[in-house]
This record gives sequence, structure tokens and C-alpha cells, in this order.
Amino acid sequence: MKIVITGGAGFLGSHLCDLLLENDHHVTCIDNLITGSVNNIAHLINNSNFKFIKHNVSEYIYLSEDVDAVLHFASPASPEDYLNYPIQTLKVGSLGTLNSLGLAKKKNARFLLASTSEVYGDPKISPQKEDYWGHVNPVGPRGVYDEAKRFAEAMTMAYYRYHNVNTKIVRIFNTYGTRMRINDGRAVPNFLSQAIRNDDITVYGTGNQTRSFCYVSDLIAGIYKLLNSDINEPVNIGNPVEFTIIDLAKEIIRLTGSKSKIVYKDLPTDDPQVRKPDITKAENCLNWEPKVNISDGLKKTLEYFRKNIKN
Repeated sequence: MKIVITGGAGFLGSHLCDLLLENDHHVTCIDNLITGSVNNIAHLINNSNFKFIKHNVSEYIYLSEDVDAVLHFASPASPEDYLNYPIQTLKVGSLGTLNSLGLAKKKNARFLLASTSEVYGDPKISPQKEDYWGHVNPVGPRGVYDEAKRFAEAMTMAYYRYHNVNTKIVRIFNTYGTRMRINDGRAVPNFLSQAIRNDDITVYGTGNQTRSFCYVSDLIAGIYKLLNSDINEPVNIGNPVEFTIIDLAKEIIRLTGSKSKIVYKDLPTDDPQVRKPDITKAENCLNWEPKVNISDGLKKTLEYFRKNIKN
């Protein structure tokens, strides 16, 4: 297939480029590099099946060639990023989604939206199933990301129902792995970089809030299965093994042999207290489940961080 990936130079997008090329697809990566990096795709530049276009997909997307699938992954994704780029986050979730869907419609291509567990907000039920509508503060600081993705889902379903575009929606839960930025701002890169430098590890709130961490290779495998499925409704992809943030910090200290101490800071506004996917739908409909445990995944990620971090 000839596949377009918006945000293809980002953490997830670049891994997706790799998998698609390994499966003999042609990939056009579109990214404005606001949070992505050419370093993530540098190894692909000489691949004849790969093309990179620097472009902001919140503006009109024009491609002359045929397209079989459009995967919309463009968006700031960490709290630090979408708090620094609130307007850009809202634009890429609304205008970027509209432009990407428009490209899919024009080319008669299938469309896959990278959504997020943040559509559930600070959930009142756990684990979170796809039929849960969420508990989101639309005017809080995190609302720029949460509501951008909720709007993107609504727009995607409208194109499916009204224009008969073959759409898919993946709700991505906390994912980690190689190519995460050192200053990403999320728990795993924060804790790893702090532990490697023997700096204090900053835990927000009591540390008893939970997350479920999925290694990037597992997530990408699930997304590829969804792309090739006949499912049009949202699907959770993530690892259902739940960790408290304090336990994650302790595990990373143990794994790195760090001298870091844990310090506590105030919990950010609207920070979710629980996050755990119900992956029954993915298991039954995609025959997918995560394979990499947290210890093995962290070791792979630690190796990458040690090579790239500046002490």
C-alpha cells in the first residue's frame, strides 16, 4: 500500500514508518517537526519506498500520487508539549484531522486516527472500556489535548457515517520506548533521565496514581492489525498491567542503580488518578495482546537513554 503518516517523525510515527516499510509498503511521512525529529527517520532517508515532506497538516495537504491509507499521528502528545503549544494542539486535532480525512476521502483511502486514553479524562471507572464516555474538564489546562482528540474522534466518525470513509480509531494508552525525547515530560523519560544523572526523581502528588505502560513495539503491532481490520469503532491499545507512579520510580532507581532520591511535588491540575485499559475488544477482534513486560521494556529504553543523554 501507499501510506501517508502525519507526525511520522515523532516517537510513535517513526516506529510506525519502520514497521510499514518492513512490510513492503510505500510510506510518505509528513511532519512540521514541532515535536518530531529528523533523527527519528534519518535511517530511512535512503530507502526508495520512503519520502519525507516537511509540512504543517493544520494547513491543506496536497499530494498528486495515489494514496491507499492515511494515518493521522500528528499532535503534541505529552502534557509539557501541549501546555507549551495549546493552540497548535487544538488546531492539529481539529484542522489537521479535517485535512487528513479530506485527503483520505479524495484518494478513496482508509483512515486511521491516533486517539488517546486522555479522551477518558480523569475516569470514574476502571478499567476503561471503549463505551465509557469519559470525565473531562473542557476548560482546564489539559482540555486542549483531551478535547482536541475527542473532537477528532467525532469528526472521524462523521466521515465514516456521512462520507463512507473506511475509518479506524486507536485509543493509545501510556506508551514508552526508544526514540522518546529526553525532555519529553512524561513519567518514564523523566524518571530515566533523572536516575541516569543521579538527580532527584520528581513524583507529582502522592505517587499512588496509576498508569499502564505499553512498550512501543507492542503498540505499533496492535495499530497495524487495526489498520488491516474491518473495525470502524474505537479500540483501546495498551498494556492492562497497572503500576503506581511511585512503584515505577522505585523500579527505575533499582534498574539503573541510581543514587537518586524521590521528591514530591504538587499534582498538576486534572491529572488522572487511574489509567488502565480494558483490551478485551483488541484481544477478541484483533487477536492482539502486549508481549513485552515492564522490566524488559525499561531495559531497552534505558539503553537508548544512556546513549543519548548528556550527563
